[in-house]
Amino acid sequence: MSDRNTLIKELIEMQKKFIEEEHKNGFDAKNYFTPEAGHALDGYRETFMSKAMELVDAAHADKGSHR
Repeated sequence: MSDRNTLIKELIEMQKKFIEEEHKNGFDAKNYFTPEAGHALDGYRETFMSKAMELVDAAHADKGSHR
C-alpha cells in the first residue's frame, strides 16, 4: 500500500507543478504535447501516464480484474 501512497503523492506533486506552470506562463498546447528539451513540461505527459497506469494496474491486481 505504501507504494501506492507514494505514487499518489508523486502524481499530486506533478499536478501541482503543472498548475503552477500554467498559472505562471499560461497553457500552450505545443509545450504540453511537444515541449522542447529542458522545458518544465518535458517528459511530463509520459511520466504522469506511466505512474497513473502503474496505479491502475495495482488496483486491478488487488481486485483480480484486468483492464
